[in-house]
Amino acid sequence: MKKLVTLFLFFSITAVFPQKQAYGDGEWFKFRVHYGFVTAGYATLQVDNKYLDGRSVYHVQGEGKTTGLSKLFFKVEDYYESYIDKYNDRPYRFIRKIDEGGHTKDIQIDFDHESGRALVHNKKHETKETVSFPRDAQDMVSAFYYLRNNLDVNTISEGDTVDMNMFFDKENYKFRLKFLGRETLKTNFGKVPCLIFRPYVQAGRVFKEKESLTVWVSDDDNKIPLLIKADLAVGSLKATLTEFKGLQHSFKIVVD
Repeated sequence: MKKLVTLFLFFSITAVFPQKQAYGDGEWFKFRVHYGFVTAGYATLQVDNKYLDGRSVYHVQGEGKTTGLSKLFFKVEDYYESYIDKYNDRPYRFIRKIDEGGHTKDIQIDFDHESGRALVHNKKHETKETVSFPRDAQDMVSAFYYLRNNLDVNTISEGDTVDMNMFFDKENYKFRLKFLGRETLKTNFGKVPCLIFRPYVQAGRVFKEKESLTVWVSDDDNKIPLLIKADLAVGSLKATLTEFKGLQHSFKIVVD
């Protein structure tokens, strides 16, 4: 539960998607995070039109909190923001402000894509540091939206993998995703054709093994994350989409 929201947002970036604009102003998702029938918390993602330093951007806000008994045992309040260029999907600013059982972080990253360097402002410790990053790097929120727009799933085959650079806190990471295939998933909204992916993560304190995450994404032009399952060291965690609005395209549902 300690990494509840971090896990949710990490899962969310692991879906892979095609080349037309998949999202836009007003898109909003709400997820229930739960262990079996027990609700541990909720997480939301919101997209709005904004300007940052004269640039037209999408401002994505992600928020997650524990609820009920989970909040009494271990309080989590996590907040993420990403400012993404509307035309090339590059992140310009990333904000991570979290409180997980008293463990807190308050970090702002400003990306300079011309120089390939990022200014990392640790507001908690009142430090600033400039760090190099790869030309095509994304932050952990912008990666989700970048992939929705730029990867063509029409040509992907079962077993194919996708590699990506990610800049998180003040370090560069390699991220790999494997396509598992397609299936129709029963959801609160009906039966939905889905794409299934598995991200490769480092086994250890949080995850059981390297391939412990599975993500179901709607097989349509929206590419909505519908279900995320994770095998953790302390049990199995799911994040299920419960509400949405502001989609850019029709939501495909199978009618029997």
